[in-house]
Amino acid sequence: MAYSRAGRRVKTGSYMSDQRRPCVILHSPQLGENIGAAARVMRNFGLTDLRLVSPRDGWPNPAADTMSAGAFDAGVVVNVHETLQDALEGVTYLIAATARLRGIEKRVTDAVGAAEAAFGRSAGGGKGVPAVMFGGEKAGLPNEAVALSDLLMTYPVDPDFKSLNLAQAVCVFVHEWGKLNAAENPSAFPSQSQVKPVELPWTAEANPSTRDDVFRMFEHFEAELERAGYFFPPEKTPLMKDNLRSALIRADWTEQEVQTFRGAIKALAIGRGKARVKRED
Repeated sequence: MAYSRAGRRVKTGSYMSDQRRPCVILHSPQLGENIGAAARVMRNFGLTDLRLVSPRDGWPNPAADTMSAGAFDAGVVVNVHETLQDALEGVTYLIAATARLRGIEKRVTDAVGAAEAAFGRSAGGGKGVPAVMFGGEKAGLPNEAVALSDLLMTYPVDPDFKSLNLAQAVCVFVHEWGKLNAAENPSAFPSQSQVKPVELPWTAEANPSTRDDVFRMFEHFEAELERAGYFFPPEKTPLMKDNLRSALIRADWTEQEVQTFRGAIKALAIGRGKARVKRED
């Protein structure tokens, strides 16, 4: 049974054929809220094929509709199946998400590797789609479902607290998929052209300043500028402060740099040594 409310003019992805993008399979999901949240994040990153295997509360589910934030209207299509075999129709490569490797002899990767595998399969020739399968909230994937997979995907969660919300688990994978899709189609994602690797300006030996120290430095600097009549006209003061803070914050201050700059502010305001002036305040 297919479920979709998308209108004919809804765009569900023009950068790669929708028929080749990976589908997401939720095996025995329990909460409609998680199904809806999963659909929402799928649509955020351009995936629209959602397959449900024996959802506990049936389908359609009003709770899913609420949490989807309109994803079903925006192109996500839900297909409901009684068995996993039915849900795997047209699937050429199956990735299973699991926190327990279960001793099964399978290749294991993380979300990055799984996204790369799915993306490679989507970009290749032939028919069919790759699929990423997630288990229900109560017990995850059954062993017989894991046995059918080509690749296991696991996340570096804390061993003492492995429980991850179903929709959040879907989010981790689709985010990695989205990064690959954006890199492959830069013209469709103009904001991604500004994404660059981050290089810290200080060494491991330096002590970065805390934000509260930086805020106190801002307040010190702005107070002296206020005394000097810098903020004019008054209605532009918030914008002028934002511009100053935006410029200063790029320095990625260390503790020593904050102390040095505050000393410089004080010296400019009241002088030092013989040049020191007395102020009423």
